[in-house]
Amino acid sequence: MPEQHYLAGLDLTGRKVVMVGGGTVAQRRLPRLVGAGARVVVISPETTPSVEGMVDSGEVSWERRAYADGDLDGAWYALACTDDPAVNEAVCAEAERRAVFCVRADAGELGTAVTPATGNHEGLLVGVLSGGEPLRSAAVRDGLLDALREGRVADQRPEPAPGERTGSVVLVGGGPGDPELITVAGRRLLSRADVVVADRLAPRELLDDLPPHVEVVDAAKIPYGRSASQDVINSTLIEKAKQGKFVVRLKGGDPYVYGRGFEEFIACSQAGIPVSVVPGITSAFSVPALANVPVTHRGVTHEVVVVSGHVSPDSDECLVDWDALAKLSGTIVLMMGVQRVRQFADVLLAGGRKDDTPVAVIQEGSTRRQRVVRTTLHAVADDITAEDIRPPAVIVIGPVAGLYAELG
Repeated sequence: MPEQHYLAGLDLTGRKVVMVGGGTVAQRRLPRLVGAGARVVVISPETTPSVEGMVDSGEVSWERRAYADGDLDGAWYALACTDDPAVNEAVCAEAERRAVFCVRADAGELGTAVTPATGNHEGLLVGVLSGGEPLRSAAVRDGLLDALREGRVADQRPEPAPGERTGSVVLVGGGPGDPELITVAGRRLLSRADVVVADRLAPRELLDDLPPHVEVVDAAKIPYGRSASQDVINSTLIEKAKQGKFVVRLKGGDPYVYGRGFEEFIACSQAGIPVSVVPGITSAFSVPALANVPVTHRGVTHEVVVVSGHVSPDSDECLVDWDALAKLSGTIVLMMGVQRVRQFADVLLAGGRKDDTPVAVIQEGSTRRQRVVRTTLHAVADDITAEDIRPPAVIVIGPVAGLYAELG
């Protein structure tokens, strides 16, 4: 049985770390070293584009040459990450003479240090070593982080004294509907919630995973039907936070893309409530992608415009220059446009868009109820009626909607 390593945390802030090699191994290792505040020097005749990007941004320095004895002068830590075993051996030999711990990427047992599989969870740095079995280390690391994020492993935080707990609000974008498409940060914060104020379009399956003590407040907003007043939602967030609770405002898509999220942010801020936002995957781009409609494509479109269809183009409340949109040749992503699609199609056609412009309509994208209608700008209104398409649906107008035919 190999000897066990001694697992320790290194404070590398401002300290010199030498990375010999600029390939894909270096590319994987550098971000955490930079994140730890190390003063990293890369020594290599060439690097990957990603490593060079870190050099260009000033995160690391690069000496564009081969390794030479003496390069570890002043180093606190070294990594031998070239594809030449002889070079790696020489780096480790110099490190041994200088009493500098050194990782050898090609033969970990021959170095004086090994890199654990690591991950972060709310200020916890989790590191796993398995005596030379990196896949096992990574699997255990991932399982532990998942358990922490989902609350299956207790994270014993010091509880504040009675009356000292400060409530807060976080606006979490839940993505287009599939519960797997919420961000890692969003899922983690949801697991910590005392109160969840949820929209109708938020991934509803996530609510079933909440512990029994979590209060769920329905803030459903049904198009053209019964809906919760925005003022009531704002006051609910503030009231629950003032009770010392951690409130997650779970929204569909992204909070700041037609989600009225910034209205809620302003209300909480003005009430003195700590508030933050976790962006989500917006349905404006993800739903078309799931229907094999790229909103951009090389040589086809140079612009994407996301437009709200909640008011008609001739309304005094309309802030969209539909004549200008009609003159563009790229992609229009129309949100909340099902009810008034005929008006939008007519104004675009009148403004110069061709009647055979491809259109894709995706209802309830990313869910098992997803439906896709492929049509043209001339026929879209009739086809939506014929197919009984209902909100929520994303309408993509432009040449990209016709690229699907190239799949054969």
